[in-house]
Amino acid sequence: MFWGVCNIVKKTTKDFLLEQIRLYLMKTNKLPWIGFEFTPNYYKEIGATGNNNQMNRKKAYWLSQLSGWAIFALVNIIMLALFERLNWKEWLVVFYACFAGVSLTHIFRGIIKKHDWVNLPLKKIIPRILISSVIIGTAVYAVLFAVEITSGIFTLSKFKIGMPLAGIFQFSIMILLWTLIYFAVHFLENYKKVEIESYIWEAAVKDFELKTLKSQLNPHFMFNALNSIRAVIGVDPDNAQIALTKLSSILRYSLKMERIETVPFQEEMQTVSDYLSLETIRFEERLKYNIEIDPKSSNIEVPPMMIQTLVENGIKHGISKKTEGGNISIKATVADSKLHIEIKNAGQIDNQAIMNSSGFGINNTKHRLHLLYGEKASFNIKNYSNNEVVAELVIPTGGIKNESFNN
Repeated sequence: MFWGVCNIVKKTTKDFLLEQIRLYLMKTNKLPWIGFEFTPNYYKEIGATGNNNQMNRKKAYWLSQLSGWAIFALVNIIMLALFERLNWKEWLVVFYACFAGVSLTHIFRGIIKKHDWVNLPLKKIIPRILISSVIIGTAVYAVLFAVEITSGIFTLSKFKIGMPLAGIFQFSIMILLWTLIYFAVHFLENYKKVEIESYIWEAAVKDFELKTLKSQLNPHFMFNALNSIRAVIGVDPDNAQIALTKLSSILRYSLKMERIETVPFQEEMQTVSDYLSLETIRFEERLKYNIEIDPKSSNIEVPPMMIQTLVENGIKHGISKKTEGGNISIKATVADSKLHIEIKNAGQIDNQAIMNSSGFGINNTKHRLHLLYGEKASFNIKNYSNNEVVAELVIPTGGIKNESFNN
């Protein structure tokens, strides 16, 4: 009976988890469910899955029910055989006792389900369990007593008042044990469902937050990119055409961030390079940049548009405010299983703004890193000198912490 109970919990928990993940992926349009159509076949599939789960639960219940009472019968037969009392009449008594136990506990299960006892408060469940165990235990003993009288195993002349009390107590304990196992299975199953559901919705909330954070980047980037092109389109059409090509590449890349949470570092840096080339057209000699990349960092996964946003902010809040312009440098190294990225640009930032994590994409960057990597990633920005600001980004090379964000 115990292993049957374990199988119920294992099977139902697995099925529930798979179904919830399936629904979650569909609701959030995460690959490969993008473009999924709700066809009649899909509804048939869902219906078939529900029916199969119900059938599996019934099979598990009956397997546990019959095997549990079969063990009870086997123990009684062994005990009778040890005392040399085993005959066809004793077999008959054991059979009827088990039949009564299976039948009455099955009826009791129907009552529990009909009145939803499983979801009642504990103070209401306990008296119901105790009273029901005594009533069913008495009913099983009554069947057993009637069979013994009818078969001649027991005569009324041997009757003693303590015998029915002992018999009722024995079967009441049996029924109480059955009831406790039944409720324990359902409580454990419900606990697992709530736990799994909370994890799924936590992932859904984080996924929504990430999408919101990423959506904040696109308008901001688009506005500055279009301004860059507008600045040169009238005076230098050739450079404007180059700028449009660069912008096309960047926009194509930015579309990825709607579907995935990380990209190879080399793809991110290619976008950064395109962006800097685009900005060079606008700033001309006022903007100079330098990029140093460790070759080992090429395939490390990083959040898309994160470095580009920091570079963009360095230009917008630093270099663009200086008449003579300035230099921006990007350096990436790999050490201790982490990718270290350093972005330096000319300018100064307000220390109070840094402390409040406001402006400069600071809050957005920190929030995204926390959602994806937890405490394994870090971001810091500070005034490096009287004329320089440095942003330091540390990302683990082992991938994101929340695997539910992977497609």
